[in-house]
Amino acid sequence: MDSIAKSLNPNKHLKEEFVSNLTGSSMIEIVALSTIVPVLMLLPHSLGLPTSAGAKKSWAAYLVMIVSYLCIVIVPILLFLTILAGWTYEFAILLLVPLLFSCKRSREERPNSLRQSISSYRVAMMVVTCLCILAVDFNIFPRRYAKTETYGSSLMDLGVGSFVLANALVSREARNLATPNWKTAITSTSPLIILGIGRLISTTVVNYQVHVGEYGVHWNFFFTLAAVAILTSVIRIPSKYCGVLGSLILFGYQVWLSLGLRSYLLSDKRGPGIISQNKEGIFSVVGYWGMYLVGVQLGSYLFFGCQTTPSRSSRWTRNRLYILSIFFWILTVVLDKHVERVSRRTCNLPYVTAVIAQNLQVLALLMLSDFIPGYKSSALVEAINQNLLATFLLANLLTGLVNMLMDTLNASSVVSLVVLIGYAFVLCITIGLTHFRGIRLKFW
Repeated sequence: MDSIAKSLNPNKHLKEEFVSNLTGSSMIEIVALSTIVPVLMLLPHSLGLPTSAGAKKSWAAYLVMIVSYLCIVIVPILLFLTILAGWTYEFAILLLVPLLFSCKRSREERPNSLRQSISSYRVAMMVVTCLCILAVDFNIFPRRYAKTETYGSSLMDLGVGSFVLANALVSREARNLATPNWKTAITSTSPLIILGIGRLISTTVVNYQVHVGEYGVHWNFFFTLAAVAILTSVIRIPSKYCGVLGSLILFGYQVWLSLGLRSYLLSDKRGPGIISQNKEGIFSVVGYWGMYLVGVQLGSYLFFGCQTTPSRSSRWTRNRLYILSIFFWILTVVLDKHVERVSRRTCNLPYVTAVIAQNLQVLALLMLSDFIPGYKSSALVEAINQNLLATFLLANLLTGLVNMLMDTLNASSVVSLVVLIGYAFVLCITIGLTHFRGIRLKFW
């Protein structure tokens, strides 16, 4: 059995080394990348390019809209994550300036503008995540964008935190809806637990590369999401108190890290127990839970607490998003310099503030859609938004398939780019077809 597994992925050790001992990039580069992505999503609309399928009259027309969006938004995002990575700052300015000049305040009220912006934000997060999880296995993907080993800021470090925060901002708790009891919570999160177990089994069977320092030996992303959901349901807190509790948890966790937990989590030594084997994944749940609670408070405050006219509500939210994003970026810089470096591995306080700052920045920029007359969400954005988890699962399956079928480490730049563009097309067209057929894959 071991020989079969090794034959399926003979370069496993090399691939693990390829994503190990990395230190990330700079926060200013993260800010630039977080400007490029939302601006690229808005620019086609501001220039009047067709991206919406309207009533979806035919599959041919719908496919044209999907492919158009792929060519003018998704592929450029992929290029900025790979061969154009050296021009990040220049293009962030070059793309932002024409958008600001072309946008003008619409006279018509757009009651759904906030909802569309939130949907676009969730899709932006998913698109970047799906592109990165395969691109990172190729040499054309800058190592500074890949996950850091211990400390540092990188684009991929923000992935799991963004998933947690995105869920929190529009959660039942943020909307002041009744929170299910712990039995219902366990039942509703069982698909995540099953997916986590499935990922563990599948990666073991095919000998897939897994960086143990990320979550531990057995833990993974799905277990973290499930744990946060269960904790939130077991310990039910009114949304107006979530921010206070979340902040106390994050502060207490940071103190705990400083008093010795950090040394334990960052040590290469692992005991035989299940906790020691998965110490990074298990203990970082504390940080992610604190982040979730703060996200609930932010979502309630920004999106569901302003009882005014739609246009005023949108303007009120947009202005506060700008202020809060700047505030959290400044706080991150201060914490990173004077408390502890940003660390996704432990999910420390500076990491949490960095995730919040970056996500609020993307959302604030996407709300510039209020100044684009007749703005409508694109067909592909609607499709992905309706099937977020399905998109992520398909992306993982395709990523695994590509890694099994080819040697990504030694692929040329041309081959790498062709494969990545083909992957993006297969992923997006499949999700688009699913949406066109009226299929919504909801797992909980």
